[in-house]
Amino acid sequence: MKDLIEEINRAKESSSLVIVEDKKDKAALKELGFNNIFILSGKPLYSKLDKISEIINKKRECIILTDFDKKGKQFYYLIKKNLVRKGIKVNDRLRIALIKEKISHVEGLATFIQHLMTKHDSRQHRKRKREFL
Repeated sequence: MKDLIEEINRAKESSSLVIVEDKKDKAALKELGFNNIFILSGKPLYSKLDKISEIINKKRECIILTDFDKKGKQFYYLIKKNLVRKGIKVNDRLRIALIKEKISHVEGLATFIQHLMTKHDSRQHRKRKREFL
């Protein structure tokens, strides 16, 4: 969990473009404080790849947060292959942290983090209560 929180914070602080599949994924990341988010849904993927390359070219790095289902993995590999070929670095640290925590859909990330924080706060409260008694 600690690694995931650290990677989320690192990703938010970076100027990397975060690529997601749809509006629900974007909303979840916005809720966590991400700003530089690009949505794949809509136009054909090849036209999106050109736009992504144009945007990232200024930043030279991106984070691809497609889901971990079959479609999301296909998007991930296709986008990564295309961007790496253009000399753009793909930062996989947050993606790897999500895999370690068994999070399969980006849209559920904000809820997952809030649940973890609530659980953590509850433990801290019980610990303080025991110390007080």
